[in-house]
Amino acid sequence: MPLTKAFGRFVADLSPNRLPQEAVPVAVLGFTDCVGTMIAGRNEPSTQILKSVLAPPQGAASLYFSGEKSPAPEAGWINGTAAHALDYDDFEMGLRGHPSAVLVPAILAEGEVLDASGLDMITAYIAGYEVWAELAERDLPTYHEKGWHPTGILGAIAAAAACAKLRRLDAAKTAMALALGASESAGIMANFGTMTKPFHAGRAAHAGIMAARLAEAGFTSSLDALEHPQGFLSAVSPAGGPDRTSEPRLGDDWAIIRRGLNIKPYPACGGTHRAIDSILGLLAKHPVKPEEVREVCVHFGCLMSKVLRNHQPETGLAAKFSMEFAMASSLIAGRVGLSELTDGFVRRTDVQDMMRRVSFDLTEESDPANPGWPPWEQVRIALKSGERIEGPRVAAATGHPKNPLSESQFHDKFVDCLAFGGSAIPSEALYGRLRAIGSLSARAVTAID
Repeated sequence: MPLTKAFGRFVADLSPNRLPQEAVPVAVLGFTDCVGTMIAGRNEPSTQILKSVLAPPQGAASLYFSGEKSPAPEAGWINGTAAHALDYDDFEMGLRGHPSAVLVPAILAEGEVLDASGLDMITAYIAGYEVWAELAERDLPTYHEKGWHPTGILGAIAAAAACAKLRRLDAAKTAMALALGASESAGIMANFGTMTKPFHAGRAAHAGIMAARLAEAGFTSSLDALEHPQGFLSAVSPAGGPDRTSEPRLGDDWAIIRRGLNIKPYPACGGTHRAIDSILGLLAKHPVKPEEVREVCVHFGCLMSKVLRNHQPETGLAAKFSMEFAMASSLIAGRVGLSELTDGFVRRTDVQDMMRRVSFDLTEESDPANPGWPPWEQVRIALKSGERIEGPRVAAATGHPKNPLSESQFHDKFVDCLAFGGSAIPSEALYGRLRAIGSLSARAVTAID
């Protein structure tokens, strides 16, 4: 069966009783973390400017758990932008992007309209995740090498799959929705460190909602849009050699179990996280004072050095994509948190000075399981005294499925996110609802009372 049709068949046939049980907790984790980061990001300029310009009318879908409502497409767009605004949402190294910031806003918004059950929403999430992973793994050179933001280009198709599942489209219409999503794929790395990066996630959520609705209404698209020589896989391929022909593994090899989710402990690009762990590990054993440091050298990958493009940032947004800032913040504040990723902290004289002391030891070596990422990363510090000290080599950052946050750490992050966003909903009540999402409806989950 041609690829686009095979994807459509998989999504249409997927049902709650066909889900592997190990996949469900991963989806619940994604919903919970994403809602926290969505609420944390709801007051960010990117979210509020987009909402102001869209000026959505009253509708059936909730805006970032605030009591405000809008039509579902606009809610997906605004909420997806909010979820990614702080770059605090989950990601996955092999998927090369941020699945939940796209899937959860689209599913919750459309789920409210349809009054979907929690199990239906979990099924939709897993459908979207599997489609995303299958596409990402068909082209091993990472999309970042060509300047694509995978969250935008893969997210639109994955969200179309999720919304088609929620709307119970048949295989043919689901394939049409995926093809529509492929034509709505967009997002370039040059906009990292600006409001446009979270816009990519929101726009992908909106695209998925619209693709499924249009397909249901009879809007047509090409049933070979993914695998055609001029289709999605060929068009976005960095090296021009994607796998357009092999049988998909959908439903046989569950990527969501194999890969899981990286839950971020730091509100910055995931490319900084292993190095942050290394320098914080170093500082735990050697409490170095900033004024004692002559140089900080970071061993990490060449590809991620392109993603972390901002070497002397002056804004909190730009600092999220700066290895220099991640090191400076770790040394000066002892952490990289929401209070550090502000314009005021980034512009401090001592922070700006420390960033100039950071150098790179780049490697082309690639982890076979995660192309584009080196097997490990490490920070080394040279002191003015002449002493040299090394942090641990970190292969799995804090929050990676192999090194997950504890339940208390995950809970504390959620509580902090709600406090940062000024949520009126008691954090314990909402946390409990989200952790029990499989037994609730979409409208029960998003209720603000």
